[in-house]
Amino acid sequence: MLEKAIAELKKIVPFKETAEIGDILLVLAEEEQQPTLIYALLTAIERDESRKDEWWHVSMQLLTVPPQPVTWTLRTPQLTGQESFTMGGKGRFIKAIQIDQQPTAPSPPESKRKSGLRLVK
Repeated sequence: MLEKAIAELKKIVPFKETAEIGDILLVLAEEEQQPTLIYALLTAIERDESRKDEWWHVSMQLLTVPPQPVTWTLRTPQLTGQESFTMGGKGRFIKAIQIDQQPTAPSPPESKRKSGLRLVK
């Protein structure tokens, strides 16, 4: 069930190939009835020195109400969505999403700015 949901997400969500501090992550969690989607803000990535292989302490702020800070220990392929993983016997998938910044038009000089709101139909 999780792999099918991941395949569908990859069709509709603009994912990044990497993950960096400040990225918004899409977290897919396998549940009893259907997978749950949660956004998270990636706040820190620190090397887990206690392991021989490359593992990372990944700190996130789950964008729920109320927001929840969590830290998971993951390998790079897990953090970058190259592979799914399990926690507590439940499937998980994490991948950073691409948020395109819309270019903003330069502001007009102060003398040419109009104050107030205008109705656009």
